[in-house]
Amino acid sequence: MKKVFSDEDLIKNLSLYYLNRHLKKKPMEKYHRTIDESPLHDREKYKKKAEILLLNSFMHHFPEVKFEDLTCESPDFIAKFNDKKIGIELTEVINHLEMKKVESNLNKMFRQAEILLEQEDTTKYRGVYFLGFHPNIKFERLEEQEENILNIYKSIKKGKPFGCVKSVRKSFHRRNVFITHEYNMNLFDELCSEKILELIEKKNEKFPYYDTSVDECWLVIVSDMNSIASRYTFIQDKEHLNEVKSPFHKIFHLENLCGNITSIK
Repeated sequence: MKKVFSDEDLIKNLSLYYLNRHLKKKPMEKYHRTIDESPLHDREKYKKKAEILLLNSFMHHFPEVKFEDLTCESPDFIAKFNDKKIGIELTEVINHLEMKKVESNLNKMFRQAEILLEQEDTTKYRGVYFLGFHPNIKFERLEEQEENILNIYKSIKKGKPFGCVKSVRKSFHRRNVFITHEYNMNLFDELCSEKILELIEKKNEKFPYYDTSVDECWLVIVSDMNSIASRYTFIQDKEHLNEVKSPFHKIFHLENLCGNITSIK
C-alpha cells in the first residue's frame, strides 16, 4: 500500500532545486536520509524535508553551520556554529495570502497531470514544464478541475498552450515529469515590511517555550521564490526592519532563489 505522504512530491521538489546550480546536494541528501531514519510520522518527515530545502541558500551564507538535530521542535533545528549550540527557527512569510489556495489547487492538478503523462510514456514526456495560465482559470468545482487537468495534459503532449494554459516552457530532467508554475516576476511586486514584523512578533510570543539548552536562537524568515504565494521583487519600507525588538539573538530574511539574505538583527 502506497504511503499517503510518500517521498514522491518531495523528490520532484528536490529535482526543481537541482536546476539551481547552487544547491548543496551532498549535505542535502545526507540530511534527508537522517530524517528518513528518524521515528517521525511520514507527515512530519515530509514537512522537515521541505523545510531543510528552504534552508539551502542559508547554508551558503553559513557553510560552517552543521546541523545536529533535524527532527526537533521549538526550534525547528539544532546546529553547531563557532562552538556554539544554535537553535534555528524557520518560518515562511506569505506575500500573497489570496494566492495560497490558488497555488494549492494548481499543485494538485499538476500532480494528476504528471501521473497521466508518466503512465502513458515517462521516457517521452520526462522534463520540467513551466506553465503560465490565463487569469480567468477556475477550479471551484470538480468538473472545472478535471477540465484543467486535461488542458495541462494536452498542452504538454502537443507542446503548445491549450485551454486554460497560456504558455508552456520545457527544461531538461533525466527521470520524471515535473510540472510547475512559470516564474514571472512583477517589477513592482513588493513585500511589505509590516508582514515581516508581524511574523517576528508572533514568533517572539513563542520564544519562552523554545529549547533553553541552546546558546543562541536564530529566526530565519524565508520567502520561497518557487511559490507564487511567497515571491516578491523588493521589500517595501525596508528601513522599518531596523526597528525590530526581539529576544532572538539573530534574525534573517532569506529568499531561496538567488540566495539574497538580509540581516534584520
